Amino acid sequence: MNETKSPIKVHLLGKEYPIVCPQDEEHELLIAARYLDDKMRQIRDTGRVFGAERIAVMAALNIAHEFIQLQQQNRLLSAGMSERIPTPHEKTDATEG
Repeated sequence: MNETKSPIKVHLLGKEYPIVCPQDEEHELLIAARYLDDKMRQIRDTGRVFGAERIAVMAALNIAHEFIQLQQQNRLLSAGMSERIPTPHEKTDATEG
């Protein structure tokens, strides 16, 4: 059964945007909107970028850059962990020797 749901109102740079999302994702949407609003305000407050659309694009690029950096860090950490954690076979060999 598909329930019609009222949109969640998010605020970005003082403007309200109605967004529809699954009920179990509302909290995450509000957190994401707050994060985006903070990033947009930081960019606007530098005084170097003008216009909501340009500010939104710069914020999106900055967030995408953060995301890529975190992905790379995660890959490095995962690779490092797999090198440090011995497999069950390696554990057996080490205790028998």
